[in-house]
Amino acid sequence: MADPIRIVVPDIGDFDSVDVVEVLVSPGEHVDVEAGLITLESDKASMEVPSTHSGVVLEVAVSLGDKVSEGDLIVVLDPGDESHPDQRAERPRHPHAPTEAAAGDRDAEIGNQVDYKEKNEDRNERKENSLSEGGAAPLVAGDGALRSMDAEVLVLGAGPGGYTAAFRAADLGRQVVLVEPHASLGGVCLNVGCIPSKALLHAARVIDEAADFAARGIDFGEPAIDRGKLGRWKDGVVGRLTGGLAQLAERRNVEVVRGRGRFTDPHAVEVEDGDGGRRALSFEQAIVAVGSRPAMIPGLPEGDPRVWDSTDALELDPAFEPGGRLLVIGGGIIGLEMATVYAALGYRVTVVELLPELLTGVDRDLVRPLQRRLAKRLENIHVDTRVTAVKAQRNGLMVSMEGERSPGSALFGRVLVAVGRRPNGDRFGAEAAGVHVGEQGFVPVDDQQRTNVPHIFAIGDLVPGPMLAHKATHEGKVAAEVVAGEKSGFEALVIPSVAYTDPEVAWVGLTETEARENGTAYEKAVIPWGASGRALTLGRPEGLTKLLFDPGSGRVVGAGIVGTNAGDLIAEAALAIEMNAEAADLALTVHPHPTLSETVAFAAEAYEGTITDLYLPRRGKR
Repeated sequence: MADPIRIVVPDIGDFDSVDVVEVLVSPGEHVDVEAGLITLESDKASMEVPSTHSGVVLEVAVSLGDKVSEGDLIVVLDPGDESHPDQRAERPRHPHAPTEAAAGDRDAEIGNQVDYKEKNEDRNERKENSLSEGGAAPLVAGDGALRSMDAEVLVLGAGPGGYTAAFRAADLGRQVVLVEPHASLGGVCLNVGCIPSKALLHAARVIDEAADFAARGIDFGEPAIDRGKLGRWKDGVVGRLTGGLAQLAERRNVEVVRGRGRFTDPHAVEVEDGDGGRRALSFEQAIVAVGSRPAMIPGLPEGDPRVWDSTDALELDPAFEPGGRLLVIGGGIIGLEMATVYAALGYRVTVVELLPELLTGVDRDLVRPLQRRLAKRLENIHVDTRVTAVKAQRNGLMVSMEGERSPGSALFGRVLVAVGRRPNGDRFGAEAAGVHVGEQGFVPVDDQQRTNVPHIFAIGDLVPGPMLAHKATHEGKVAAEVVAGEKSGFEALVIPSVAYTDPEVAWVGLTETEARENGTAYEKAVIPWGASGRALTLGRPEGLTKLLFDPGSGRVVGAGIVGTNAGDLIAEAALAIEMNAEAADLALTVHPHPTLSETVAFAAEAYEGTITDLYLPRRGKR
């Protein structure tokens, strides 16, 4: 048996007696090289201390709340038969060279990983071979005469995907009818989703930043919040965008029909307006973009206005005063965004999540800074907790919960159900058109967005994949181009995701969670924002930027960012993946200083071993 390995606190700069805010391992647990052991937090930054070896934890020498300095013992490992990673790395590409076990057999690794370069190079060739012209044959009536159609292209739904499809098809010379149940174009996203929620999230950020700066010498005092005026500003933002869409539709000669459309046969829909009026429309080709709706849970008081979905939460109910208690059921993106808003507006917010973690599926190192900040602002966060009953009372909603640390029952003024969304596969008359809908309500499509009915296309939340507006818009363009006879296909390598919380959390491509579950080999570089001058000037050094790389080529295959404006920063990583960029491509791109975007370059430099803004011990020979 090899001698036990003692892992100590590395050089952490000029800090002494730094707080241990998380202990990430326990005795008997196996850890890999670079796996996090503890998280340290000073008054300027937080950082995760990684393991320098792999092995089984024999002893954990620190506890939550301890203060440690450079050289203090963290853990003792039993390395088994493994040798030091420096001795095993045949290709010492950078300071985070993988172990032999992590690298694995090269053929197996290729089988497990996406060959981004090959996929990119083959993209146009495969389009030429696989995409049809997409035009529809003329429709013929029973007597052999050509039928007169109301629309060459009919689009059901005017959300980001639907209006994009309609406008693109019109630009390509098609005669388009756009059917939309809302009074304004833009669908759920613009009217009661993405845009109004981001307006309120910005207001919450302003409130929190003002409060934070009291400790830095600028004290604005308690905010005076006029919820009516705030709501009118939010609605004004929405109105400006939806009004612009109406003008764009008019300029493109896109006919807008108000109402909810359902297929009556493969070439016709019936549109019912809000007054019960009905209108039949025939078409040559159709693009279905009817989106999704909030998922609900059983057992809630039916019809009680105090039980909200995300649309209700955005209305800023005037009867619900600040100081009231709000329960958010669901610790996903929507739930945490609304919790962020209401906590900043002065409400006592509790979040309940059925699963063991907030933002399930997102890498834990990205979620931790957010969870730490939320823990200081929310009344409670209960994970691994199930809501078993909600009973309506005159003085509020009595909620019963089950979980190891749940309160059992508690009274709330409002309950927001934010447990996800479900596709509207049951709401557009798919059966009458012969369109196949899967068991979960999604409509299967090919890479041209075609359904099983060749002249009917589907996009957005209705089709498999993440329910994101930016995915829908790209799919809408593809569908419109195909119906117009263009050669097009949806072949995005990656689709970025963002939680617009405070701090924001963004990720794209391969995640460490997926890689571990799938056995995919990867290497990574992480830059704590305590090393960013811009983050320090913003007073927000808790973030981090992480890049994942293909061990064989050094290409960027994934990224995760947590911190202020992470949603804006993630686009550079998405482009890097689409362009098959290597670490050197990012490291050698001159980024403006001081900016948060520099952290992307820093992470690439850390991988390359060229970073000077941090001292990272070199491993192996470059």
